[in-house]
Amino acid sequence: MRDVVVIGAGMTKFGELWEKSIKDIFVEAALKAIDDAGVDHIDSMYVGAMSSGLFVGQEHLGAVMADYLGVTPIPATRVESACASGGASFRQAYLEVASGASEIVLAGGVEKMTDGADVTEALATAADQEYEVYQGITFPGLYAMIARAHMERYGTTREQLAAVAVKNHRNGAKNPNAQFRSEVTAEQVMKSTMVADPLRLLDCSPVSDGAAAVIVASMEVAKKLKKNPIRVIASSQASDTIALHSRRDITTLDSVVRAAQKAYKLADKKPSDINLVEVHDCFTIAEITATEDLGFFEKGTGGEAAEKGWTSIECKRIPVNTSGGLKSKGHPVGATGVAQIIELYEQLNGKAGARQVEGARIGMAQNMGGSGASCVIHILEAI
Repeated sequence: MRDVVVIGAGMTKFGELWEKSIKDIFVEAALKAIDDAGVDHIDSMYVGAMSSGLFVGQEHLGAVMADYLGVTPIPATRVESACASGGASFRQAYLEVASGASEIVLAGGVEKMTDGADVTEALATAADQEYEVYQGITFPGLYAMIARAHMERYGTTREQLAAVAVKNHRNGAKNPNAQFRSEVTAEQVMKSTMVADPLRLLDCSPVSDGAAAVIVASMEVAKKLKKNPIRVIASSQASDTIALHSRRDITTLDSVVRAAQKAYKLADKKPSDINLVEVHDCFTIAEITATEDLGFFEKGTGGEAAEKGWTSIECKRIPVNTSGGLKSKGHPVGATGVAQIIELYEQLNGKAGARQVEGARIGMAQNMGGSGASCVIHILEAI
C-alpha cells in the first residue's frame, strides 16, 4: 500500500438549502474541491449518500453526479453505510489510490433531507426494521436508552449532556459553513423541548441539506502539484449488531472500539498522540460514549470530561468537534463523514481560522451509522 494524501477540499454551507437540488449542492462542493486541489481531471469518484431514494426520489447517484459534474465516462459509485456513508466513501477513495488503481479520486458525500420526505421514516431504515422500527422506536429513542443506561451505570448527569451541546455550538459559531452559528447556554439546552427522555431538542443534531468533497491522491501527484498535502495514516472500519438489544453492553459501541483499535495499530499511534478529533455526535450522548470508546477517557468519565472543559479547543487536552460537530455544523447524513475529513484537512493545514487548534499535527475522524452498527475511522497527519 502506498502513501495517500488529501490535496483539496470543498463543501457547501449546511442547512435548509431550499433553492438548490441534490445535484446542485454536490456539484458545488465537488468543483470547490477540484479547484482547491488544482487538478485538471479525476480518475474516479465515490458519492456517499444514505437514502437519496427516500429523501428526493433519486437513486443511481454515481452516474447522476458524474453526469452533472461533467466527468463522464469515469467510474462513479454511490456508497451507503447509513450515517457513515461519507466516511465509507472516503475510505473507498483511499483504498483505490493506496492500491495503485488510480492516482486522483474524488470522495464526496451529499444528502438533501428537507424537500418534503418523512425524515423520521427515512432515517429509521438504518435501524432493525422487525425488532426496533416495527415496535415504534426512533433514533432519538435508541440514543435515549443509551443515555439513560449510561446515567444509571456511571452517574452521567443531565448537565454533562448539556455541556456537549454548549461546547459544540460555541465551536460552530466560528464555522462559516455551520447550520447553527449561534451559541447556547446549558439552561437553554436543559429547558428545550423533550424529544426522548432524557434527550431534549438541543441534544439532537438537526435535519440538514449539504454536500462535501475532497480530492484524494498519491504522494507522487501531490509532489508534482507542489501541494501541501495531508497524509492518511490509517483507515479502518468495523460493524456491530444492528439491533440495540443484541449488544453486549449498550453503553459501549463495540464498532467504535474495534475500528479505533485497528486505526491506532495501522497508524502506530495511541490516543495521547491525537491533537483533535471529530466524532459522530448525532446526539450529545454519542459524543460522550465516542470519547470513551476511542480511548481518550476511561469508561464512564466522558460526561465529566465534557463538563470540565477537557474537550474544548481552549483546554487542548483533546479538542472534540472543533467544527461544531453534527450538533451545530449540521448533519446531512451522507455528507457528514466527508465534512469531518475537511475539518481535519483545514486544521492540519492551519487554516481553521478562529477555531484553529494551535500546533495540530494529527487528527482523527469517527463516523458511524445508525446506533453504531457501522463505524469508519480515519487518522490524518500533517507532513
